Amino acid sequence: MALTNHHSEQEVNQMFTRLAKRYDLMNDVVSLGTQRRWRQKFFDQLAVFPGADSLDLCCGTADLTIKLAQLAGPKGRTIGLDFNEAMLAAGAEKVKAADLNKDIELVQGDAMQLPFAANQFDFVTIGFGLRNVPDAAQVLAEVMRVLKPGGWFGCLEMSQPQSRLVRPFWRAYFQVFPVLARTLGASYQDYSYLKETSMQFVSAARLKAMMETAGMQKVTVTPLNLGAGAIHCGQKPRS
Repeated sequence: MALTNHHSEQEVNQMFTRLAKRYDLMNDVVSLGTQRRWRQKFFDQLAVFPGADSLDLCCGTADLTIKLAQLAGPKGRTIGLDFNEAMLAAGAEKVKAADLNKDIELVQGDAMQLPFAANQFDFVTIGFGLRNVPDAAQVLAEVMRVLKPGGWFGCLEMSQPQSRLVRPFWRAYFQVFPVLARTLGASYQDYSYLKETSMQFVSAARLKAMMETAGMQKVTVTPLNLGAGAIHCGQKPRS
């Protein structure tokens, strides 16, 4: 399933390089200031345990990566992967500030072709990244490959409200979102792209079906902000 078929990977990479320094601020804007609460609910569901081996895909500025490492502790192995060098540099600053250099490895790589052997991780996460990859189904296939049997995948992502009462307000907000971004010093064009990927991304029900098609079981969906976002969790079968 191609989500960015009229944007080359080079164009998307260049865009995220421009966005890196404002990325956290803009996630606050797009989530109406609730992304931190979303992340807390996300980790409440995942139940990462001490000593866990974890991989955070499309890790961006490493917010989820840092939380994974804090939950897993020094006996765990935590890797953050992103294809954009500027995002990883911003993430590295946060990792250093959190005094987690010994516990976190940041890797530049492609979420659709993970540079890891099979059955490596207890947890694989992705936050606000699945909508920006060219082929989400391929990412889910790679997640299944690198998860240990019994391991868990967690996805925190924008979604599409299903309520007829909510959808008009959601659409209206995304119409003004690029304008709001520009007032904060960001590029109208770049945030038009983020608006586009958020609005075109699959519904929560469709993503659940894609995870099940990839082979995950016990898939759960938790709507956020009346469906404007969603948490998806699924387990790789033990056998």
